[in-house]
Amino acid sequence: MQVSVENVGKLERKLTVKFPAERFESQVTARIAEMGRTVRLKGFRPGKVPTTVIQQRFGAQVRGEVLSDLIGSTLREAVEQEQLRPIANPSIDTTGRPENGEIAYTATFEVLPEFPEVDVAALEITRPVAEVTDADIDKMIETLRQQRRSFDAVDRASAEGDFVMFEYTATAGDYRFPAEGMERAGSVLGSGNLFKALDEALTGHKTDDAYEADIAFPADFRNEHLAGQTAKVSFKIIKVQEPKLPAVDAEFVQLFGVADGDLEDFRKEVRANLERELKATLMARLKSEVAEKLAESNLTLDVPNLMVQSEAQNLAAGNVPRGQQPPPQLIEAAMPMARKRVIAGLLMGEIARKQSLTIDRKRIAEQLAAIASTYEEPEKVIELYNSDPQLMSGLQNRVMEDQVAEWVAEHAKTTVQNLGFDEVMRPVSA
Repeated sequence: MQVSVENVGKLERKLTVKFPAERFESQVTARIAEMGRTVRLKGFRPGKVPTTVIQQRFGAQVRGEVLSDLIGSTLREAVEQEQLRPIANPSIDTTGRPENGEIAYTATFEVLPEFPEVDVAALEITRPVAEVTDADIDKMIETLRQQRRSFDAVDRASAEGDFVMFEYTATAGDYRFPAEGMERAGSVLGSGNLFKALDEALTGHKTDDAYEADIAFPADFRNEHLAGQTAKVSFKIIKVQEPKLPAVDAEFVQLFGVADGDLEDFRKEVRANLERELKATLMARLKSEVAEKLAESNLTLDVPNLMVQSEAQNLAAGNVPRGQQPPPQLIEAAMPMARKRVIAGLLMGEIARKQSLTIDRKRIAEQLAAIASTYEEPEKVIELYNSDPQLMSGLQNRVMEDQVAEWVAEHAKTTVQNLGFDEVMRPVSA
């Protein structure tokens, strides 16, 4: 087998491979002979089909299969011999016909770059840490009560927290909404479902109140004729209802799968759920921090175009409705971020390789159990992952990224940042 390599770009390689045509023909002959022992054709006894008939019927198919197999096996040999690290399946070009006693093909592909020495010790990493407190558990239980509140009619003026059903019309210049009659809507005051000026206009009014108010509609209001306009709005209050929160008793606790209704067991369950969410979020923030610092310190690294294009496509797809292809300009806008992500991902993979990090099977089991616990039938989710190589591979990659991020944090200039649960889970944007 003869192999030659041509650099056709910074990371693109063209590999030319030639192997003896005799090797090809001998495998074709062997495979046709094997078919002769197993193939069944009408008019012939099993194992007695003439070779010429098999060649006529299946010759082209066999030659194609043998050529494909030989290209696959010789390509693996050539890549290993030349110490290349392709990032994806290559583009193959061949006539498949012998010339001068040889069959030749070219394989074009991108390879991983030569990685620089990553000075992890020089990286400045901020690692947030937090824990779940009793106050966090109390707050979550209060949230669960709010989610299951009921509403009772009251004969008083509306206040924050009340549910108000109302009818209205809005007039701005010559425009009226709705064109005829009144529009009906309802909202909990102070919930954020309505913009502030409308919330305020509905506060302090009783059932059957009818009144008018000048309302400044926000620029991003869904009705383009009212957006950014000050309109005269006529209101009629249909009903006012106040919230009624359920008691935290055995009946309430049983709604969340605690069969015996024991409050302490319920609090333990809430704590376990919050700790699982907190752990996952802290790890995600650490990975993001490590990836950002690795990319920033290696922005000049050459990375495969194919990987950057694929990552940009994924990023852009997150900004369009599911099933739609993102427009080219959106993909182009995502390229800088995609490039940084690819740099970070490649460097994290290289760190894992150089440090001989191996998958922690215990962490795989823990993460799989955490994923499964969010479903009604956890055992089926675990079975699905164990039977689907692609799902399991994705999980293993995430765990390895966790391990690399922790290794980097242990060897970098890491500052621990103590935060509260809410600061981690609901950070305030600057």
